[in-house]
Amino acid sequence: MLQEKTDNDIAIIKSRKIIEQLKKISSNEKAKIINKQQQKQQATQGRTNRELLLKYLYDRGEEVLILAESQFPNEIRTIINRLIELIKNGDISERISGGELVALFRAVGMNVKVNTTIRIEDHGKLLSFSDKLKDDYGDAVNKS
Repeated sequence: MLQEKTDNDIAIIKSRKIIEQLKKISSNEKAKIINKQQQKQQATQGRTNRELLLKYLYDRGEEVLILAESQFPNEIRTIINRLIELIKNGDISERISGGELVALFRAVGMNVKVNTTIRIEDHGKLLSFSDKLKDDYGDAVNKS
């Protein structure tokens, strides 16, 4: 009889240990799943924030953002997140132009290089500023 009690006690202790181990395993698996979900959210949040910011940009703003991301990828990600925070808080309510975005980047020390061209309309045609100067110079030389 005493032997039966100890066998039963041992069986109960073993089953409790097995239950504890199963709980630990399931909690570890749950933690891994939650960690993976959080990593996915963080990875997609950058894209979501970027997409939100694109809605606020106009007048070559998207072009400036793409150029800045190619030149300063890590820093721009941080700036995008901060801009989205300001937009969500209501501190920024107006749309942001490409020129304002370039000015912002330069104010924080990032000299984003943007290709610019000056175009002039001449007799219904759009000419680059350098072509216009060449034509005017050529006309002036021909008149002389």
